[in-house]
Amino acid sequence: MDGFVKSQIPHDHSLIALFKSSPSFSSLSSSSSSSWTTEEVLHSLSPVQTRSKVWRETEPNNTADLRSEQERYHITENEAIQGVGFINGIVGHSRMEWKDVEKRFNQVARTGSGTEPVVIWSEFGFCIGMQSSPEFANELLSALRGGKDWKSNITKTDLYNLWFHMKDNSFNSRMRIFFDMCNRNKDGRITETDIKQTILLTASTNKLSVTHDEAEDYAALIMESLDKKNKGYIEISQTGSLFKASLSKAHSPMKQASATGSTQNVHNTSGDFCEEQEPMSRTEVLFRTYWRRAWVVLLWLLACLGLFVWKFVQYCHRSGFEVMGYCLPTAKGAAETLKLNMALVLLPVCRNTITWLRKHRPINTVIPFNDNINFHKLIAGGIVVGVILHSGTHLACDFPRISESDRSIFRQTIAAGFGYHRPTYAEILATTEVASGIVMVVLMAVAFSLATKWPRRRSPVLPVSLRRVTGYNTFWYSHHLFVLVYPLLIIHSMFLFLTDKLMEKTTWMYIAFPVLLYAGERIFRVIRSGSYEVDILKASLYPGKVLYLKMQKPEGFKFQSGMYIFLQCPQISPFEWHPFSVTSGPQDDYLSVHIRTLGDWSYQIYDLFQEAVLSRSQGCPKLYIDGPYGSSAQDHVKYDILVLIGLGIGATPFISILKDVVKGVETTQIDHVRFFIVLFI
Repeated sequence: MDGFVKSQIPHDHSLIALFKSSPSFSSLSSSSSSSWTTEEVLHSLSPVQTRSKVWRETEPNNTADLRSEQERYHITENEAIQGVGFINGIVGHSRMEWKDVEKRFNQVARTGSGTEPVVIWSEFGFCIGMQSSPEFANELLSALRGGKDWKSNITKTDLYNLWFHMKDNSFNSRMRIFFDMCNRNKDGRITETDIKQTILLTASTNKLSVTHDEAEDYAALIMESLDKKNKGYIEISQTGSLFKASLSKAHSPMKQASATGSTQNVHNTSGDFCEEQEPMSRTEVLFRTYWRRAWVVLLWLLACLGLFVWKFVQYCHRSGFEVMGYCLPTAKGAAETLKLNMALVLLPVCRNTITWLRKHRPINTVIPFNDNINFHKLIAGGIVVGVILHSGTHLACDFPRISESDRSIFRQTIAAGFGYHRPTYAEILATTEVASGIVMVVLMAVAFSLATKWPRRRSPVLPVSLRRVTGYNTFWYSHHLFVLVYPLLIIHSMFLFLTDKLMEKTTWMYIAFPVLLYAGERIFRVIRSGSYEVDILKASLYPGKVLYLKMQKPEGFKFQSGMYIFLQCPQISPFEWHPFSVTSGPQDDYLSVHIRTLGDWSYQIYDLFQEAVLSRSQGCPKLYIDGPYGSSAQDHVKYDILVLIGLGIGATPFISILKDVVKGVETTQIDHVRFFIVLFI
């Protein structure tokens, strides 16, 4: 592989293969502007597949291999034509219509030598909404005008014709615009120099880092593909034939029908391309996106509501209702939901169990395991509501009513539960059940507060004094206060007021299985991680304070691309484990991770390895690993088309995925991925 991404089918070089490394794709989906952007035009004229550009960013040591003939990447005709978004029409990606263009024309038009208003040629970009990229707009104007007097003034009629020329969705029209933008001297021939200039213009317009040497390499690859007779130039017939042949191969009706199960008109005899799919309604899009989350959350809400109503109705008919009124059933109903949520909150963080379950396609299809942490947070929010309702009702309503109740009513109803002694408010607070409850509330309040966004990320919004005692480490340690909370919860449930029957003390029934499962997982993790001490094969320091670690792969360690592992460095802390995506491929004989310094622990481990790398005399710090664990990135195997969008260090899971895809291609193990796009932003 050596740092280059390959598709699983034989490839051809194409000019279109360079530009998809631009940020255009990310802007297309989110753009709401009514004007054109350079990215939209690039997507319309020459979007392409990212290849060596991706691996320049992720594995810089491989850049010198670009000139190696044996390792030059290839770009398929099929992929190229799928990347040629201009066939779908330039205007299709812009919200502008002729009336918008006309309005802009009127804003800058002036009366020339004649009576008809005109705009100077340099205002063309403003008129079509490309004012932020005047150089690119000028090249487009030159291509549209065929290079003849293209710098002459533009009348409204001229602009109308140019606009609808751009709006022409036919293959031949799109191909002509594309060719003319490369053919700057308008001699009907594109040379390697023309291609290089177009590459540099596109890169500059999109603020991409492409050197002259890289542009030369790209141009040479393209000429090598198209100039079969070594003429030193290519003509439009050669470029057009390439894409038309790709249309026939990449968009066969039989292939598309079998792959998508939808009716599509693929191409006609003239070579024009048209792919039609019935657009989904907004309702269908929302349903497809959220139906798994929706049914899980709805089931949880119904369970909480059902338990609350059941307990509420039950205590409305108890003797204590005459003393405490609706405060009693409200507190008891909230308590029943707390039992459920204290049990459920542990399940989303049972990582080994989730990793095992997500391997089973029927289960993974209906349960959104990717949202396990979000569900954990949702349940924690439910616990907060339950605690406020339960403890607040007891402290503000139930206990005052008991201590101030009429003695005769007290004796006739709940006196037996208090030893026939009406307690004061202070005496109630001193009981085992109340004291244990108060301690639980304090511990949970601390854990919950330190888990919120600002304290966990040590936000500058917090006072300096608080920032000193907050951060990820504080969050991590405070979260383990649950070790005290669950025993207190059992004690609290065993000494309930007005509940003597053992079968009504059901808290242990709710939490027994989740607690045992979670405890078993933690024990398993301790045992497994103890045997997973790894040797550091290589440590590299990258710009941006990124640490690259290449580690020996433990015997029997198996994982899938997209998974992550936990790292522990005893030299920093024997208790802290931090998750990092595995960036090596499943078939590699080593493990690798990329660590961006973002918090206390990552800064410390970066400093340790920096010292080891620079000194070259001492060994690397000892590391233990735990895992692997599943993540949403594993789901790439479900899809025929992959769009991988990486934001900063968040792109690391895709390195493993791309290596896996390439390895599968080389060994013919993967045949379901036809096309993928990679964007590193």
